[in-house]
Amino acid sequence: MAHVIEVDGLNVVYGGFHAVRDLSFQVRRGELYALLGTNGAGKTSALEVVEGHRAPASGTVRIFGRDPRDRRAVRPRMGIMLQESGFSPDMTVKETVHLIGRLSGRTDAPERVIDVVGLTRKAGTRVAQLSGGEKRRLDFATAAYGTPDLLILDEPTTGLDISSRDALWQTVDRLREDGATIVLTTHYLEEAQERADRIGLMHQGALQREGTVAELTRALPAEIRFRLPVPSPAPPPPATPDGDGSFRIETFDLPHDLYALLSWARDAGVEPRDLEAGPTGLDDVFRALADR
Repeated sequence: MAHVIEVDGLNVVYGGFHAVRDLSFQVRRGELYALLGTNGAGKTSALEVVEGHRAPASGTVRIFGRDPRDRRAVRPRMGIMLQESGFSPDMTVKETVHLIGRLSGRTDAPERVIDVVGLTRKAGTRVAQLSGGEKRRLDFATAAYGTPDLLILDEPTTGLDISSRDALWQTVDRLREDGATIVLTTHYLEEAQERADRIGLMHQGALQREGTVAELTRALPAEIRFRLPVPSPAPPPPATPDGDGSFRIETFDLPHDLYALLSWARDAGVEPRDLEAGPTGLDDVFRALADR
């Protein structure tokens, strides 16, 4: 099967509010697909349908070729890390992992996944006594239990310190090496930029852009920003004033225009100050989307 997830014309409606509009995308086997969006973009609503937690108003969703609400067929192959798990506060870490593992229909040893997420010393501790970061690691342990074929990670690193974050991604990398497919939502755009094979960007309920990081960032120009001492001759186009004595160059050929600027400055006998130049990043694409 080429696609693990197939979403076609999905619509989600709450009362009179249209949360997801005609959403279509596919996730290929073995890839890491990041579904990102502005606040209220509809990505959580879309994922709830993908996870089988909500019925669509219209459209179709298939996981491994099956309806996600067919839990007997789909759930044993899928691990889900929600933003908030809602585990029983009176259960211990080990009891929680064992229970969620049994409910999912996957086979594993609770001790193994508890060790993977660094909670071995907390195995007998009640959930109510865990810190926020420890609860997130427990969330991940229950999702990764049984090495699922599909892992959905909804804001997985929120509340984690750097070492815990690194450990989580190392585990995800090992799952991918074993052939797992990953769907990620995150507000840490650098995680998506570094790790995603493809990215879907949602805004106002619809998928606005999709592609690799390179494909998404090529759609926007890079920027060069600098100041000039006073007095100085005005720089040539394509430099434009940007207020408060600063200038900006938007360019789709960063090396050429940066070299041209420095050559002009040398010939004019001026030194650009506070010079900043860099390629477009995913955060720039995200801002452009939010500003629309």
